[in-house]
Amino acid sequence: MLSDVRLKDLEELYDTPIVQQSSFWSSLKNNLGFKTLAIDFSSVKSSLYNSPSKEGKVVSDLLVVLQQIDARHAIAHIPYGPELEPDEELQGEFLEELSECLRSFLPPSCFLIRYDLCWESYWAKDLSNYDDKGLWIGEPQTAAQELRFNINTNYWNFQKATYNNLPSSTVFLDISKEPEALLSGMKPKTRYNIRLSQKKDLQIHSIGLENINIWYELYRETAARNRLYLNNIEYFEAVLKAKTQQAQTAVQLLLAEWQGKALAALFLVISGDRGSYLYGASSSEHRNLMPTYALQWEAIKLSKQQGCTQYDMFGIAPSPDPSHPLYGLYKFKTGFGGKIHHSLGCWDYPLDQEKYQFFKASELRAQGYHLN
Repeated sequence: MLSDVRLKDLEELYDTPIVQQSSFWSSLKNNLGFKTLAIDFSSVKSSLYNSPSKEGKVVSDLLVVLQQIDARHAIAHIPYGPELEPDEELQGEFLEELSECLRSFLPPSCFLIRYDLCWESYWAKDLSNYDDKGLWIGEPQTAAQELRFNINTNYWNFQKATYNNLPSSTVFLDISKEPEALLSGMKPKTRYNIRLSQKKDLQIHSIGLENINIWYELYRETAARNRLYLNNIEYFEAVLKAKTQQAQTAVQLLLAEWQGKALAALFLVISGDRGSYLYGASSSEHRNLMPTYALQWEAIKLSKQQGCTQYDMFGIAPSPDPSHPLYGLYKFKTGFGGKIHHSLGCWDYPLDQEKYQFFKASELRAQGYHLN
């Protein structure tokens, strides 16, 4: 199925709309002290797709982030990769072969390959998994998921991870349309709030590393308000310092102000033909001015101006469940229209079963994104 699997220079990663598989993400992770690998591979199309019209070879690549657990143990994390997506019934077989090929490139301390898959969930494609309101019910029990995922594999080695490192549900907007058509596709309240914000004399502009403290104060306030895990300021400095050789990738920190007071900010990353809302924060004051709506609309327009045809809202609850910690983001982000995408999420390929079982048990006791 796979051939010509080799290491290559990180700067040779192909252009991709997936930020987390770009040389930008590699640079960010390197700035944070992680080691990253770029793996190039090719495959015969007929081994990936059932269509008889698929002939020849396809060349793709993969960004691997090595995460040191302690002095003697590490895991290989594949953030939203691989981008190459075979037909459903061939996905497990493909990913198994890819995992076995990766073994030789990973350090002896690595006992696990963890894929944060962006491939659409099998159960999101089945209309029987939606209720009478068109809302997704979700995946079946873990055992049923693992049975489905391991079909056609040789070793039946894939296990559903305890939790997803990256959000498994998001909203994609088609921004190839004209601005008025985009506004028409939004929920009435969202459209009203955007137009209201345009009347409030808000100033929106980009800020740089020298003003990172403005962002961080908004972020600290947001984290406390929503009981989110707090990253340190160095993390966001690394985001702005990340470099890339890919001409189509760039990051901006957008700030909304009113009468000189910072009200909201977000990180916008342009990668390929997609703009992605990566991180956002807002003040508890002057929320009636709708600065978060103004910021999102500006980010969408900027993405469109730079040639993007898609905008990723990056992370929502899988359904409008008030008990879910991302329920507020679901209400806010789905208001902009677009299509909800449910991915397969995190899947583990253990390289050492004994060490993996110990690690998985420790994860159950670990801190997640939200505080208790």
